[in-house]
Amino acid sequence: MAEAAELSDQPLFSCRNCQNPLALRSNLLSKNFWGKTGPAYLFSHAMNIIVGQKEDRQLITGLYTIADIYCCNCGEVLGWKYLRSYDVRHKNREGKFIIERAKISKEY
Repeated sequence: MAEAAELSDQPLFSCRNCQNPLALRSNLLSKNFWGKTGPAYLFSHAMNIIVGQKEDRQLITGLYTIADIYCCNCGEVLGWKYLRSYDVRHKNREGKFIIERAKISKEY
């Protein structure tokens, strides 16, 4: 319960489908990304997610090894986790999370 109390003091992003907390505002790195269906945010950390199987996928900025991420409560596909970048210019994305804007709601 202490963890939930600490989370309630910080702005966070939740699953739009079930309100499950997904990421803290302090983990938001950028709002200038694009997901499968539209605008997306880049986060340094995400919680309450399930990481799917890894696969190589050609994205707008190059080839990556990624894994889709899902809400652990309702199973909604939220975005993906960057596992590997084949382009040295995008190595900084490795280990970070893309969550589509349409899949989350912001809470305070």
